[in-house]
Amino acid sequence: MKKKWLSFITIIVLLMIALIYSVNTGSIQVSFGELINGLITGTNGDVQVIRDLRLPRIIIAVFAGASLSVSGVLLQAVMRNPLAEPGIIGVSSGAGFMAMLLVAIFPTLYFYMPLFAFLGGALAFFLVYSISWKSGLDPLRMILIGVAINAIFTSLSQTFNYRGSYTTSMVQEVTTSTLAMKKWSDVEIMVIYGTVGLILALAVYAWCNYLGLEDKTAKSLGFNVNLARFFISAIAVLLASIATATAGLFVFVGLLVPHIGRILVGTDHKVLIPFSALLGALLILLSDTLGRTLIAPNEIPASIIMALIGGPFLIFLLRKSDRIYGN
Repeated sequence: MKKKWLSFITIIVLLMIALIYSVNTGSIQVSFGELINGLITGTNGDVQVIRDLRLPRIIIAVFAGASLSVSGVLLQAVMRNPLAEPGIIGVSSGAGFMAMLLVAIFPTLYFYMPLFAFLGGALAFFLVYSISWKSGLDPLRMILIGVAINAIFTSLSQTFNYRGSYTTSMVQEVTTSTLAMKKWSDVEIMVIYGTVGLILALAVYAWCNYLGLEDKTAKSLGFNVNLARFFISAIAVLLASIATATAGLFVFVGLLVPHIGRILVGTDHKVLIPFSALLGALLILLSDTLGRTLIAPNEIPASIIMALIGGPFLIFLLRKSDRIYGN
């Protein structure tokens, strides 16, 4: 219990430090007092620049990290596999493809991109479920089908690199995730849908715990396993799709964070879900802050930094797979 509380307190403190550091790191710097006073009065020009250019990307980074991490927790609970995450099952690539398809065919409907991203994630989710269905939903089959669906949508997305400069720029925006030039309208979309998804995720923590049991055992307790998998996956789709549409495509967040969370706070989803949300928010925020400060005034996309972290970690997981979940 002490380890759990210490882990929570540590992550919260680190997140607060990262928020303060990120807000005041860049070409424009103000004191904390000046920042608060300027946000209240609106009379400080430097604070207004920070408010309009820096705060939106910080808020989006926090909510995107929390959403992707919790999405990974939910999908791993559904598939009983610690290697499952929104990218592997194809949700993120499906959401990104549909968002780019919208921009390519109907550029004037750009502001409806989050809706199309959700539809793309839902399509990938539906394909995985429908193809995987064979006298029930086998977690291993779902992972394999998800890898195939992810490859298909990723390949389709890459074809847009040859469709003209405007579409190419949109492809790069969705896939590299610099989080630059985000607006308060983007923040509104991310915060509203992200909050709804996170609340729903916490509400089904008990179902996630049930899914850790064998299907026969859970069914003998009167638990509807397939319905729970469907509903929990739908929440994961919502979280991953909105994060992809608003912040871009991040890989390994949904893989890296839940595994660290299980080490620090255990497997009870009542604790694991909020802890993963905080840790994911911290990781994406740090990635974005490092990306825009390491080689300033140029930027390294936050997704690249996350990939550099997640890639080696995936290799570590695969090498230690015989120790995962007691196998």
